[in-house]
Amino acid sequence: MSAQLILASSSPFRKQLLEKLNIPFETCSPNIDESAHLNESPEALVMRLAQEKAIAAASAYSQGLVIGSDQVAVINKRIVGKPLTHENAVKQLTQASNQIITFYTGLTVHNINTGHNDTRFETFNVHFRALTQAQIEYYLHTERPYFCAGSFKCEGLGIALFTQLEGKDPNTLIGLPLITLIDMLELQNYHVLASNSAS
Repeated sequence: MSAQLILASSSPFRKQLLEKLNIPFETCSPNIDESAHLNESPEALVMRLAQEKAIAAASAYSQGLVIGSDQVAVINKRIVGKPLTHENAVKQLTQASNQIITFYTGLTVHNINTGHNDTRFETFNVHFRALTQAQIEYYLHTERPYFCAGSFKCEGLGIALFTQLEGKDPNTLIGLPLITLIDMLELQNYHVLASNSAS
């Protein structure tokens, strides 16, 4: 019998990414405080939150593997999250113009049966074009990416904001590093490329 997979996320983007692997899973929205701790590095923040999300979601299940993930963008050494408003999104994209933005994504696989946590992080660099205020306004009114870290959706028109993408896995930029996730699931004896994924 296959191990149960649970995605600890309410993000439709992460759900769509995991669906690419053609494996059965459930989603569960973890309810945690996502505030950064004082002087917490981006790497430490996303790894801590990914693990907290996975453990929070695990409390609703008796067995299985729980996947937690969290992401922040860093502009000029400052962590930026979801803009939530148009005004904040304008500020974020203005700061990002002609800059290299680093995205940090934390990923946890929590084994409910054993209590084992495997937590890692991936980085992904985005090289932004020099953007005019008119271009920023056009983009934001077109795509309204107010619930996306960094104020863009790279899977849509957001690709027009960039000159180069640099990283191991393009899925990382959307919020779920699938290549690393597959490696982590393999270590838990869950095989994506198998008709019966786990025993």
